[in-house]
Amino acid sequence: MTTSTANTILSEWNGLGLDDAAEVILPCNGSPVWATLVAYNRPFDSPASLFAVSDEIWMSLPEEDWQEAFDSHPRLGERKAKAATEKSLSWSTQEQSAADPDDAVRQALADGNREYEAKFGRIFLLCATGRSAEEMLTILRQRLQNDAETELREAAEQQRLITRLRLRKWLEMPGLTCAELAESAADRFETPGEAA
Repeated sequence: MTTSTANTILSEWNGLGLDDAAEVILPCNGSPVWATLVAYNRPFDSPASLFAVSDEIWMSLPEEDWQEAFDSHPRLGERKAKAATEKSLSWSTQEQSAADPDDAVRQALADGNREYEAKFGRIFLLCATGRSAEEMLTILRQRLQNDAETELREAAEQQRLITRLRLRKWLEMPGLTCAELAESAADRFETPGEAA
């Protein structure tokens, strides 16, 4: 893939009607409000400008819209979600494919997922690309120690990273792991009014 390929995809998408453009990018995030607002802010002249607006819109959404995006993901180790497009489920499968947990880790993830859902009322969300099952389990156990507000912000940050990875996939840009993306996007998610 070259930069020109991403720009060609972006240019063609810029020319779509609002509803069609929102439908095309919905699998990148899962929130219909996010997809509509990003599509409304076209045209974009580069992937970087799309990523910046995507992040800005994501950070501005209320918790209800975040929850819609969270609901578009299957639990770690599973293949179905509360509400997801086929493309989103396909990407989730790819993103988790490197994990390949053994039975003990698979069971520990399932137990951890249930504990997380009981504590926070939603699925555990983690940018999984490039992570081992053991690494995901360690992160899950660490995040179970968070208070509700801290964990909501962390889940939103993980969704932001997943969205960025999926926008890159849609634009046929080179793949990154979640760690590489987090490193390259040093601008961690902040809630309005919060200092970095």
